[in-house]
Amino acid sequence: MIATEKIENCSLIAGPCSAESEAQVMECARSLARMGVKVFRAGVWKPRTRPGNFEGAGVPALEWLKEVKAETGMAVTTEVANARHVEAALRAGIDMLWIGARTTTSPFAVQEVADALRGTDIPILVKNPINAELELWIGAFERLSNAGIRRLAAIHRGFSSYYERIYRYSPEWQIPIELRRRIPGLQVICDPSHMAGRSDLIPHLAQMALDMKADGLFIEVHPNPCEALSDRNQQLTPAQFKSLTEGLVYHREAAPSDTANLEPYRSKVQDIDLKIIQDLAERFRITGGIGEYKNTHNLAILQPDRYNAISGILAEKGKELGLDENFIQLLFETIHAESIKCQINKKNNI
Repeated sequence: MIATEKIENCSLIAGPCSAESEAQVMECARSLARMGVKVFRAGVWKPRTRPGNFEGAGVPALEWLKEVKAETGMAVTTEVANARHVEAALRAGIDMLWIGARTTTSPFAVQEVADALRGTDIPILVKNPINAELELWIGAFERLSNAGIRRLAAIHRGFSSYYERIYRYSPEWQIPIELRRRIPGLQVICDPSHMAGRSDLIPHLAQMALDMKADGLFIEVHPNPCEALSDRNQQLTPAQFKSLTEGLVYHREAAPSDTANLEPYRSKVQDIDLKIIQDLAERFRITGGIGEYKNTHNLAILQPDRYNAISGILAEKGKELGLDENFIQLLFETIHAESIKCQINKKNNI
């Protein structure tokens, strides 16, 4: 069981993707402080896909964050990926640290960070791993919890996907929802900047995150995004950030009286869900029979032409009914994969 304690003032965290210069950091920090932001974020070390790109200003940039604290009173946070980063950040008095998506993907790296944090009481934010692996995300929290860290929160920044989507990283909202269920009380903050990949999509995703009961937002803001040394397309100007925050709708907690009128709808949805389960059970029973026939007649289990044909029919029907094409594709890919497994099991008498 992972026990977590609430992290204060993390409902709105903002600042540039990278700390590029003292002037850039201070200009951005002063703008955000005037808007009431309590936590300033800036990447000091930047893991990049390929060498040769800007990889952060490193240790000298920690002094700029200390200056932000001294002048504005904001708490400051930066990303760490190894023990050396942790030690330098702690020496500089950084208030909060985050573990990036690439680091979360590596249990060895997370363990190194956890070991370096042992004996401290600093808040740690953990971004989801790049790929949609909930267990890997939970494993990172377990490693930190085992090191004695209690003030933990998640940053949902979206997941890589081979589907062509409008967003840079697919939200896959069901994963942070399940994370909350698995770790009760864990705060989940949304990073709509990385999720969007484009500044014009950030407001929509930020509001969607609040609609999904996110505990906070983690947003990239740069004085001049066109000149940013990293992720320039997904950073807002201070003016855009101000407009975004003023337009957000925060929802109140629902009282029993608010949801009473929803019960008839919920009952209907539950009936439909139960019927879907029954239909799937019948489908896989039939699929087992297909597997037996293929085995008896020495036919390959996978029949690509048939699958491609039926996929096209299902996609068209879904479109006709107003369903998202990517959803239909993902749904039936999952069902087809289970059907193949069912046929393999029949063939091997499992």
